[in-house]
Amino acid sequence: MLGPGLVTGAADDDPSGIGTYSQVGAQFGYSMAWAMLFGFPLLASIQAICARIGATTGRGIAHNLRRHYNPWLLRGVVVLLLTANVINLGADLGAMAAALNLLVPGPIPLFTVGFAVLSIVAEVFLPYNRYASVLKWTTLSLFSYIAVLFVAKVPWGEVAHGVLVPQFRFDSDHAMGLVALFGTTISPYLFFWQAGQEVEEQHRRHTKPLHVAPRDAGPELRRIRTDTLVGMGFSNLTAQAIVIATAATLHAAGLTQITSADEAASALRPLAGDLAFALFALGIIGTGLLAVPVLAGSAAYALSEAFHWTEGLDRRPREAKAFYAAIALATLCGLGINFLPISPMQALYWAAVVNGLLAPPLMVVTMLIAQNPRVMGHLTISRGLAIGGWLSTAVMTAVAVMYLVV
Repeated sequence: MLGPGLVTGAADDDPSGIGTYSQVGAQFGYSMAWAMLFGFPLLASIQAICARIGATTGRGIAHNLRRHYNPWLLRGVVVLLLTANVINLGADLGAMAAALNLLVPGPIPLFTVGFAVLSIVAEVFLPYNRYASVLKWTTLSLFSYIAVLFVAKVPWGEVAHGVLVPQFRFDSDHAMGLVALFGTTISPYLFFWQAGQEVEEQHRRHTKPLHVAPRDAGPELRRIRTDTLVGMGFSNLTAQAIVIATAATLHAAGLTQITSADEAASALRPLAGDLAFALFALGIIGTGLLAVPVLAGSAAYALSEAFHWTEGLDRRPREAKAFYAAIALATLCGLGINFLPISPMQALYWAAVVNGLLAPPLMVVTMLIAQNPRVMGHLTISRGLAIGGWLSTAVMTAVAVMYLVV
């Protein structure tokens, strides 16, 4: 039953996210842990809506935009997504290389190129069934962060207070921390990927879109709900574990500025031991191998749907040349960022901030699609899911505005 939702949730905890959660835990201790619990229903709502769009229409978000809305809206959405994804790809590839360098010292630029090439080759040349299975099993790397909690000495009473009692100051540091936290959790690329993967699953199982086969709607929507709740719950639990682990070690030791995931792993070594250090570093590499294809794939889905190219990871390379070229180009553009005079440490955190600022307009577009009978037929989203989706959109908008104003 688990597939697109599980992979999407796990990809949410990419190296950029790990760096952000580490910085929040180191800088604020447990005082921002409540934000993860608060954000879980918001994340689950918007991702379930994206999954339903793909399953109901048999098309991705950009494809539905092209068919039913102004072309300028589509172009704006695709540009925003590509901007966020390329920055994220660059940050993730750099973090993976730096993490590998911690375990096996060597040339970081060469490691960065190697990870980029590996991701492109796997996504382009592995058959979809095998590739989807690889992505599923890669999600197990996230357990490394939960394992860190059992290595570090965690004061669970303080953790419970931080999770259950919201604490926040209206200043620039807290505003940036909150927008980065929500931006790396509710990220634009996840919307397009999960919708696209639901379409891929229909192709793989040779089933029809739900608006064509309404009798299948009940079981399929229940599967989507379970898949999304488990995937986003797994994602949220992992993120919370990273915040708690770094708060219990780095913040407690007075180390409040951790600007990258690999720096967090290095800082853990003298405080929590070699095992915690190794688990953290291996988790960065594992989640990066999962997230980089998702980032590149979501960009390729959006471009292909916008320009009506043949798309899909279930297609052979010669059948979808433009789609696979977009995957390669997005990955290579992200790779190129690592060779510009930009600090990869800062890129990690700013990638999350960029996602936080770009998410609200993309979420508005997603909600309009999901509630439009011309697009969804009689399977428009329920009132409860619509409330959750619009609440999620409102919270992301408020957080982005607060960041710009404070």
